[in-house]
Amino acid sequence: MGSLGAAPLLVGVHGWLLSGRLWDPLRTALEPRWDCWTPDLPGFGQRPRPQGLRTNLVSYGRWLAEAAQEQAAGRPIVLIGHSLGGSLVLHAAPHLGEQLRGIIQVASGGGVYQPRPFRMVRNGGATFLRWRPSWLAQVPGTEAIRSPLVAELRAARGLLACSMQRGAVRQLPALTSQLQVPSLWVVGSKDTVMEPRYVRHLSGYAPNAEVQELEGEGHLPMRSAPDALARVIEDWLDRTLS
Repeated sequence: MGSLGAAPLLVGVHGWLLSGRLWDPLRTALEPRWDCWTPDLPGFGQRPRPQGLRTNLVSYGRWLAEAAQEQAAGRPIVLIGHSLGGSLVLHAAPHLGEQLRGIIQVASGGGVYQPRPFRMVRNGGATFLRWRPSWLAQVPGTEAIRSPLVAELRAARGLLACSMQRGAVRQLPALTSQLQVPSLWVVGSKDTVMEPRYVRHLSGYAPNAEVQELEGEGHLPMRSAPDALARVIEDWLDRTLS
């Protein structure tokens, strides 16, 4: 078994319709100094969803906490969430106790319920899931777009609907305010999916938060600027965990 005084395990949590491979460029930039684990969420990528896992944020947050603890084997944990994965991180945090040493949110914010925009996203996502060409995932050379095409319908539809509900959205500030560990919030200045103002809004509820904006980057800085993102994360980890 590991020790809580050991180096932490960094756990990368991907967002909706994505998979653990999203983090590959950032993981390469952080390793070997930092040990990273970037699993597929159940029902996404190549990880099947267990029958007992319900398709909502609460259940997935509990799964994340348990899986991270098993992988860490007693070591400290730092959760890194992207987009919807950031919501799962907030739901997992209360289950980790003293083992959790920090939270890093990448392009993850919100906490403001907006009926019309949310309805458009929900309807658009449902339409994509209904008509997506799943056969395309078998065509050679399409590995980069495989995850959205093969994500389990029930898991994808359930998490999208749950995350867009009024209660779930308004719960995010409460969960953020209850964090017992430092948090780093990173957002691209040109992110049009999760605009910087929404990241700053949610991070404002955290008791010990730092916000870093990556100039010129969009919603996927772990792929478009992995070295720059790694520098921001490493600097924060060195200052926070020392």
